[in-house]
Amino acid sequence: MEPYWLEAERPPLPQVRLPGPADVAVVGGGITGCACALALAEGGLRVVLHEAREIAAGASGRNGGFALRGGAMPYDRAREWLGGERARDYWRWTERYLDRMEGDAFRRTGSLRLAGDDEEAAELRAELDALREDGFAAEWREPAAIFHPTDGSLHPARFTWGLAIRAAEAGVEIREHSRMTALDELDAERVVVATDGYPSGLLGRLEGSIIPTRGQMVATEPIADRLFDCPHYGRHGFDYWQQADDGRILAGGFRDADLSSEFTAEEETTEPIQTALEEFVARLVGRPVQITHRWAGIFGLVLDFMPVVGRLPGEDRVWVAGGYSGHGNVLGLACGELVADAILGREAQLLDLFDPRRLAVQDAV
Repeated sequence: MEPYWLEAERPPLPQVRLPGPADVAVVGGGITGCACALALAEGGLRVVLHEAREIAAGASGRNGGFALRGGAMPYDRAREWLGGERARDYWRWTERYLDRMEGDAFRRTGSLRLAGDDEEAAELRAELDALREDGFAAEWREPAAIFHPTDGSLHPARFTWGLAIRAAEAGVEIREHSRMTALDELDAERVVVATDGYPSGLLGRLEGSIIPTRGQMVATEPIADRLFDCPHYGRHGFDYWQQADDGRILAGGFRDADLSSEFTAEEETTEPIQTALEEFVARLVGRPVQITHRWAGIFGLVLDFMPVVGRLPGEDRVWVAGGYSGHGNVLGLACGELVADAILGREAQLLDLFDPRRLAVQDAV
């Protein structure tokens, strides 16, 4: 079945053809690649974007539609890992990018992170305390949940299409159905690999350090009652769901129903996880409901839950932006622009936090 988001009507994409080689070739037509290409073109560079299928056909059209501040780790853990000042900077940076998402594809609804058991409830309390200590808006909701008022719901495909149109209007040549498998195929002074969890074959010794991980989803028939006003995220991210504008329940996760099978780049649904999702939405709604859409997408998991953004070790020509560990909608926009700023020689706030060299060091140990 087609992913729910990709059934929306896609607006026409302006056609641009650049004579001669580009300054930068961007590989990947999701949020990251389109944001990066747009920023580079607005900075005066000649850019070609290559997408193996169509714009937003990968994870940017196959995710849960959540737009969340912060990174993949809880805020209190981020303070311990990064230090208080850097964690605050990181979270504030993502909040600014949430503000940048305002428009037809984004609804500022807030989000709920819910506890699945007493242990997780205690973890949520610790995160809430850390957020409040550092001045972030957050509310406790009974019986055990944090409400994040800055977050929202995103139509990720529509948002990505909008970025692509703006990039083309800024002069980016967008080549769909253009799969790149080797660096010598790319006629450009610099290359940005923006494929997140989808293996590209372009990352040298870092290939595989961003672990391909499958996320599966379902969408139901429209439900007349408004049951959920915002995205919900529970059980350490193994459950996530929201109700779309048309009343459908969109639910994903349950990788732990068959965890060993989900570290893969195969974009296929599987019976164990689809059954678990179908039973889950029936519990949410209070009755069996018709499933109208089933799909899967691939995201990039990094073991330290930090994005991977910067110059590829040993390849001065090649840059990478990815590794969002399931939080790619906001981080994809932010990191796409971040790598563009670095290439353009501008101040690139937080770039050192995401340095790809840390993965090369881990591989060498």
